[in-house]
Amino acid sequence: MSLRSPLGRVLGLGSAKDGTAHWWAQRVSAVALIPLTLWFVFSLWALPALDYATVKAWLSFPLSGFLAMLLVAVSAYHSSLGTTEVIGDYVHSAGMKLLCLLSLQFVHVLVGGAGIFAIMRVAFGS
Repeated sequence: MSLRSPLGRVLGLGSAKDGTAHWWAQRVSAVALIPLTLWFVFSLWALPALDYATVKAWLSFPLSGFLAMLLVAVSAYHSSLGTTEVIGDYVHSAGMKLLCLLSLQFVHVLVGGAGIFAIMRVAFGS
């Protein structure tokens, strides 16, 4: 016998009250990655060459540079959500879980920031 209301069971809100928000964030970021990745692959494929000068000219175009940075940011966010879920499911020690979550967040921010910095450096020149 459950003490939860039928509405509570349907909404799926557990004791933490944020399971659905995490689930939706994963799905929305995954859906956002589909057109961004397709744009990236087809844009690179359409370039006449993949040398530095051609890619610099391509990234210097405002829409291309913005979409490339958006791809990096959404990829880092989506990866962070996924690895957080894995740590939450498979690491049982509270201290180790906290250490892993903090380390992973640091690494995702570092990698995402480095990717955006690299795109800006190529687009604006050194």
